[in-house]
This record gives sequence, structure tokens and C-alpha cells, in this order.
Amino acid sequence: MTPPRARTWGRIGRTPVVRVRGRGSGRVSMAGMACYRPGERSRLIHAIREYRGRKDEPKGFSWRDFRDLVVRARIQLGGPIVLVCDNARIHLVPPLKAFFEANAHWLTVFQLPTYAPDLNPQEGVWSLVKRDIGNLAAADLGQLARAVKRKLKQIQYRPHLVDGCHTGTGLIMDNVGREGDRNAPAE
Repeated sequence: MTPPRARTWGRIGRTPVVRVRGRGSGRVSMAGMACYRPGERSRLIHAIREYRGRKDEPKGFSWRDFRDLVVRARIQLGGPIVLVCDNARIHLVPPLKAFFEANAHWLTVFQLPTYAPDLNPQEGVWSLVKRDIGNLAAADLGQLARAVKRKLKQIQYRPHLVDGCHTGTGLIMDNVGREGDRNAPAE
């Protein structure tokens, strides 16, 4: 709940100050896939997790959560998937790699080079989300989570924003992998 820093305008000589209540404990984690298929509108498939600082509550996403997100994408997209992953630690754990190998008949995975956020369209999506909540002084974790969900929903209904994130990478989308692999989710 540490407030994010963002740029803002203020009068000359006066530093703008946004007051927030206490420090609080908690975080909002996001995972998502920017999905592209030639000739169809782009999609954003995402999941959000709130961590309130309780003992038995997971702090972030587990490999099972990412696995479930990939399965959900396959169901929604209705076909084989080409998945482009960054090098987040959770993407490299052995159980998730075993899942990728076990489902190689419908899932082709490409790993981005180490620290290459400029090649990942999903980073553009996160940038759009964070830009709009940068000056939000949330009263509680729920308000922050609602703001994130609202922004992700807005992006979902504006496929040109998802397309812009792909265009920003400079990558060219082709039919990659096996015949019939036309989906290209990122992250």
C-alpha cells in the first residue's frame, strides 16, 4: 500500500503533496496475456490477486495460477497457443516447465532473452494500468484493486490499445510453430 510515485503538475515553487493514511500492508498482483490472432481483435486475458498480509495467504501468483491462466486462455481462444514468456522466476520453475512439455501438442513456448521488457507486449499493458493509477491515493487495498480491475476492463474493451502494445515491441507476428498455431499470447 505504499503509494506509487508519479509525475503531476503544481504551482511554481510549491511541491504538490498527496497525503495518504499510514503505510498499510498488502499488495495487488497482476498476471496477464496479450492475445493476438491474425484477422481477429486482440484480447487481454488477466488475473488479479490481492494480498492483505495474512499468514496463510499467498503473496503473489504461483505456478499453478499461471498454468490455470494458460488453460483459461486456451478455452477462451479455442485453439493451439504460442506462448511467449519473459524470464520471471515463476515462469522458470520445474512444475510449470513440466506442464509446458506435457501439453506440447497445443502449446508452443518461446522464452524471451534475459531482461527484454521491450520485446514483451504485456509490459506495455502494465504500463497503461500503472500510468492511470500513479496518482491514486487509495484509502485501502480494496480501492486499489477496484481501480486496477477497472483499468484492465477498459483495456479489454479497447483492442487497439492491446494492438498498440504489440506494435511498440517492433515484433512481426507470423504463423509461428506448427500449422494451425495462430494465437500468440505474451507473458
